[in-house]
Amino acid sequence: MKITLKDGSVKEYASAMSIIDIAKDISEGLARVACAGRVDGEIKDLRTVLDGDHELEIVTATEPDGLRVIRHTASHVMAQAVKNLFPEAKVTIGPAIDEGFYYDFDSQSFSRDDLDAIEAEMKKIIKEGHELTRFTLPRDEAIKYMQERNEPYKVELIEDLPEGAEISFYDQGGFVDLCAGPHLMSTKNIKAYKLISSSMAYWRGDAKKARLTRIYDTAFNKKDELEAYLQHLEDIKLRDHNRLGREMKLFTTVDVIGQGLPLLMPRGTKMILKLQRWIEDLEDKEWGYVRTRTPLMAKSDLYKISGHWDHYLDGMFLLGDPEDPECLALRPMTCPFQYYVYMNEQHSYRDLPVRMSETSTLFRNEDSGEMHGLTRVRQFTITEGHLVVRPDQMVEEVKRCLALAKHCLTVLGVESEVTYHLSKCDPADWDKPEGERKYIDTLEKWNQVEQHLRDILNEVGVEYTEDVGEAAFYGPKIDINAKNVYGKEDTMITIQWDEMIAEKFGTYYIDENGDKVRPFIIHRTSMGCYERTLAWLIEHYAGKFPTWLCPEQVRVLPISEKYADYAEKVRKTLAAADVDVTVDNRSEKIGFKIREARMDRLPYMLVVGADEEANGTVSVRSRFEGDEGIKSLGDFVAQITEEIRTKTIREEKQV
Repeated sequence: MKITLKDGSVKEYASAMSIIDIAKDISEGLARVACAGRVDGEIKDLRTVLDGDHELEIVTATEPDGLRVIRHTASHVMAQAVKNLFPEAKVTIGPAIDEGFYYDFDSQSFSRDDLDAIEAEMKKIIKEGHELTRFTLPRDEAIKYMQERNEPYKVELIEDLPEGAEISFYDQGGFVDLCAGPHLMSTKNIKAYKLISSSMAYWRGDAKKARLTRIYDTAFNKKDELEAYLQHLEDIKLRDHNRLGREMKLFTTVDVIGQGLPLLMPRGTKMILKLQRWIEDLEDKEWGYVRTRTPLMAKSDLYKISGHWDHYLDGMFLLGDPEDPECLALRPMTCPFQYYVYMNEQHSYRDLPVRMSETSTLFRNEDSGEMHGLTRVRQFTITEGHLVVRPDQMVEEVKRCLALAKHCLTVLGVESEVTYHLSKCDPADWDKPEGERKYIDTLEKWNQVEQHLRDILNEVGVEYTEDVGEAAFYGPKIDINAKNVYGKEDTMITIQWDEMIAEKFGTYYIDENGDKVRPFIIHRTSMGCYERTLAWLIEHYAGKFPTWLCPEQVRVLPISEKYADYAEKVRKTLAAADVDVTVDNRSEKIGFKIREARMDRLPYMLVVGADEEANGTVSVRSRFEGDEGIKSLGDFVAQITEEIRTKTIREEKQV
């Protein structure tokens, strides 16, 4: 057989050979660092035997695919360590992920001391240098094998495999795991690893199934790579909104109130209100929206008309028996309410588009395991809007919604961080019986609408990915996503194309011929959810917000009590100009006050003493430049109010 290597050279062999033996033939050094083989573009285990002509690349840890193999093998080592220390634990799954791997166990929860003990046991297993051997079993024997080992989750996984599938296992020193591979040749090839944390998870991600304990771990080829990653984790902890937001007294949570129900503190509330006033004025005065205010709940009848009762009931909070016609539900979205605002009067084709927006408080019954700070909550407020448009207006109005979203992101200083997604239906859903389908209407209609959105994204020139199965049940959408400091991606803004819901509500307009015509509807947010946006901004700016967003923009620091009256005069002057300003009148040294103001991440500090009082000036210190010198009070007021008005984002220099 002929094996063509990455550099184009060809190796000829008289008989079949494993990838690891070919690597040894090329170079013993290469074989020692080999993690897997790429055969005709597909990743294969080093134990795979080649018996024909192929293209082959030996994959090492310098490639992401090689690092994934290291982490996959490390996950088996971790599972073996858990079973050694906690024999009653049942193993489930342990995949490699972007920055490491995890393994889920049906077990007790694990403390940090437990994780340290597991880590020490892993070190012992690695030092023993167990060879990993692969074997396969027929389906019935595989099920029996795992039943005898009392691993019910593995039994379930095997039972779900299709008839005739190859069922493979890997054995390392007596610990056997169901796995397709690939794996390293030996546990001794794992060089650097660290157990990061433990959390709760559900079997197969279903809250109705078993509650499991998940251990997050990471592994690298070299210790210095691991140390750099651990330092990175420490750095991002400083930006984690769930920690920093509490430290800055922006929000808190209380057990007796409940998961996913954060309390916004006065400083956080002030930031939310600034965002809200900006968005409402922007939409109403510059983008042609009218504002509505609709109920927080409705009878089940409304959600049955919209389809949410059939498609979203598990995500809703019900007030009463769902079989009772008077049962109420807290609203998970505003669209059905705004349709009735539109339908309260008759509209002609000349009236369209009608652009309605609302600062909407919504309620969604998220799984308890999904709750996190401000990013995943059960009550949240959103910049929600619905546009009722003629079909010929649809493309331009979607473009305008996209332009508004990009404008908001640019003003907030985060536009470069987002990714754009075309969220489509899953074509396989249309093979299901009609009553079991997620989506309404027809696949042909969906394909047509998805192409419209694709054309718009191409025309405006943004890079995007297409995500199958992420559409709403009534239409595809453009999602604008961002990652938190830990790399988890959340949808921040969405724009949905809907040709289908209007018929359910009997929504119409009168066209130029006097006929009733169904409009199209755009569901959109301009900035998205206020809570999630605040979390994003906390992490993006590490708490050092642009001046216009800061809950405290200026702190006046008198150098002694003698200048308290002048400090108060400065405060009143700034407050009259709508600047958020306080005075630090404590009997502390001025150096201490300055250090505390810096720790509080304030944009500006104004030091005042005898000279400033005599001359009507302030000594300006900022987060951006450090000492900005003496300025007249009037000049400083003009400077900061212009910065706030224009929402300028000043760059910080090393001071």
